[in-house]
Amino acid sequence: MSTELNKTEGGSALHTLPHVDGLTVGIVCAEWNDQITGALLQGALDLFEKEGYEDITVAHVPGTVELTYGAAQMARSGRYDAVIMIGCVIRGGTPHFDYVCDNVTQGCAYLNATQQVPVIFCVLTCDDLQQALDRAGGALCNKGTEAAEAAIKMAHFARRVQE
Repeated sequence: MSTELNKTEGGSALHTLPHVDGLTVGIVCAEWNDQITGALLQGALDLFEKEGYEDITVAHVPGTVELTYGAAQMARSGRYDAVIMIGCVIRGGTPHFDYVCDNVTQGCAYLNATQQVPVIFCVLTCDDLQQALDRAGGALCNKGTEAAEAAIKMAHFARRVQE
């Protein structure tokens, strides 16, 4: 979802966020490209604070490939209503970019299909550093904020389905 495309002329989001009583969220954040992942994490934390949610757990893993393991452990713990995976992969001169992106994307999809809590994909896959900066609180948006919004909406969705 593009933040810029999802706004009305007045600047408010098209859809308001539901309130989820007692919301607990686990965030697993990659240390690699920490200038970007730190900004994404801060965007998510700022949104949770703004919305009044305090039960947010943050765990760090070395890189983007390790996000799937971290998210799986959080999802399987039964402690969270949603889990967010935060990472950033910037294209280099080798096929490594493709392997990492495929790995984490498939891992997130697998977790969403097999676990009882939503796992939110907040992994930037960019051609260069500027693209990442633009999406981590720069000119375009903060995808971490969008991931927090998605976590709230999906936790709300999951509770409604289970009722």
